Amino acid sequence: MEQEERLSRVFAALADPTRRDVVRRLATADATLTDLASAYDVSVQAVAKHLKVLEDAGLVRRTRQAQRRPATLNADVLDLMTAWIERRRREVEERYQRLDAVLDRMAQDEEPSLRRQEGAAS
Repeated sequence: MEQEERLSRVFAALADPTRRDVVRRLATADATLTDLASAYDVSVQAVAKHLKVLEDAGLVRRTRQAQRRPATLNADVLDLMTAWIERRRREVEERYQRLDAVLDRMAQDEEPSLRRQEGAAS
């Protein structure tokens, strides 16, 4: 899967507050579907659908341990998101730095003009 498509799926999956909360819970500890469902006022099937969306996005993996199938958070995907966000943050920061430089040059260019105006008014 292409990286941009993967990011789109991850961000779309996290658009839902319940799925963000599932990710928050899994960041602390692995949990089974039943464990997760007990934390919400929805059916086990509804939580299973949320988990499926998170799995499809690559945020969660389900493993099999005997009769249990705990869900595990995939931290690699969080690293991918963090790297994308950090690149955007740097780009925005660079734009603001360029804007600051332009505004500084404009202020310096205006300064002699203001002095001449003040001298003429005296």
